[in-house]
Amino acid sequence: MQFSENIEKLKPSATIAVSTLAKKLASEGRDIINLSAGEPDFDTPAFISEAAIEGIRDGQTRYTPPAGTPELRKAIARHLSRRAGRELSWEGVVVTSGAKQGLFNTIFSLFGPGDEVLVAAPYWTTYPDLVVIARAEPVTVFGAQERDFKITPADLDAAVTDATRGLIINSPSNPTGAVYTLEELDSIARWCRDHGIWLISDEIYRNIHHDGDAGAPGILDLPAESLGDFVLVDGASKSYAMTGWRIGFTFADPTASREFTALQSQMTSNAATPSQVAALAAYSEVEDAEASLVTMGAAFRRRRDLVVARMQELLPGVPYVRPAGAFYLYFRVDGLFREGIANATAWCSELLEKQGVALVPGAAFGDDRWVRLSFATSDEVLEEAFRRIAAMVGASASA
Repeated sequence: MQFSENIEKLKPSATIAVSTLAKKLASEGRDIINLSAGEPDFDTPAFISEAAIEGIRDGQTRYTPPAGTPELRKAIARHLSRRAGRELSWEGVVVTSGAKQGLFNTIFSLFGPGDEVLVAAPYWTTYPDLVVIARAEPVTVFGAQERDFKITPADLDAAVTDATRGLIINSPSNPTGAVYTLEELDSIARWCRDHGIWLISDEIYRNIHHDGDAGAPGILDLPAESLGDFVLVDGASKSYAMTGWRIGFTFADPTASREFTALQSQMTSNAATPSQVAALAAYSEVEDAEASLVTMGAAFRRRRDLVVARMQELLPGVPYVRPAGAFYLYFRVDGLFREGIANATAWCSELLEKQGVALVPGAAFGDDRWVRLSFATSDEVLEEAFRRIAAMVGASASA
């Protein structure tokens, strides 16, 4: 059977693959703790769900414009304008079927054969694959481990070529939980501006920020003069526990956004209409939304503190990144390898087989010495998971 070269280098999402296997084993009766999934464990806030139900009853189930309803796009623009402290055009907003489609629209529209796209690493597994789908070349750029892998203009200087057309960053980061400071973002934005390179900033975890009362710094917090060509990618999935509703968005110059819309119109058309109605509530009912963010944020912060404490107590000496945002713990396991275990993929397989704990190996993020643990689950589940991980590490050490 022959397939197009468009997909010959394409790999299934590693994070989804691990989660799927864990669910399969659980369905077969295995006692599995699945810490691979990247989604909040909370229910969607009631005011959001109720808005969607009411919208369905009112007949809001038909097509919308491909870029989304004007009402939702304007609500998102108001939300972004409050963040930026300046008026932003709603015509720059394109509502997508999840942030992943926003990334696809962006990358497929901006890059093509012969182009190189810098990808800050460790990266979310989908970034380089989307660049490959566009027939461009992903170029990974690792920051130093002592800086929690955050990249600097010096790192970018070492990777840029005449073919470089874009840079993809993610803050708060999946998988590390690292958060760029405003000063760090400003230096990166100015570097992109000065080199004529598109800056694509994925800020889907922005509101899950453990070390401050406000959201994590983002590129719209920067002075307008710091920015050249950019695309902001965000959405409702993580902030409002709406992963299954599939609502993301991009914000860019309206000229670029019209191109993204034209592409989307030939693919999925509009995001699901009832989901747009739900998202309108999330972005326009500010007080209810803020209360939900505070409640979920407090739980994630408590869980962050728990997993950091258990790392220090049960896995002393194992390097890790202290997460300042998102809901992941990224730790290095090559010091735990033994005969027959040569990489994190094999280590995670043994952990799943012997202890029933599913983590994502670092191969999905560009470095197979590390693993990612999601702490978007209850304290009790996290305590048991660390007990099991420590048991395997202890067994390996005594073998």
